[in-house]
Amino acid sequence: MYALIMAGGAGSRLNIGEKPLIMISGRPLISYVINAFESAGCEPVVATSFRTPMTMNWCRAHGIEFCKTEGADYIEDMVSAVGMLEEEKPLFVSASDLPCITPDIIHTITGAYRLSGKDACSVWVPATMVTSCREGMPYREEIHGITASPAGVNILRGALIAQPQDELQLLLEEPRLALNVNTKEDLEKAVIFIKQNPVIYQGKNRFH
Repeated sequence: MYALIMAGGAGSRLNIGEKPLIMISGRPLISYVINAFESAGCEPVVATSFRTPMTMNWCRAHGIEFCKTEGADYIEDMVSAVGMLEEEKPLFVSASDLPCITPDIIHTITGAYRLSGKDACSVWVPATMVTSCREGMPYREEIHGITASPAGVNILRGALIAQPQDELQLLLEEPRLALNVNTKEDLEKAVIFIKQNPVIYQGKNRFH
């Protein structure tokens, strides 16, 4: 299964260069996401744009497949990238700013999706968990009676990418998914979390 990693945004809230390449414990942020999906048996493809030329160069240097979108907005770039892949089967779509995601989380999502029999899967975390880890007030919705926010990880069917899909709304009480990096405060929290879990995040990977 492809894992399309969205890395074409400006990262303006951080304002410290291209967000995918921000260093966390000696490694670019995006490398944690790529490593997690590779370790889970997925094939990562990075969706870049004119806003992230250094990320494109980093992908080239590390043999990571990438495509260049228009850098319009997340949804438009995602649809464009899936079209470039010519993928009709289900694929993961993930934000590139989730450095604490791990293979076990990905396997959990994949298993729930396959059992659901639906076309798509959106992943949510309780809003109380998100606000404790993430700056700002992210989008909220009632999911299974709990106020939740999107985690930034989805499975979508490529053949239906340009239209609404019947989806499983998967609610996970998973703090690692709540740690996405949008501000310097978010970054500090992610750095601390990763340093506290060196076996998980600094173990076997090809980005040392």
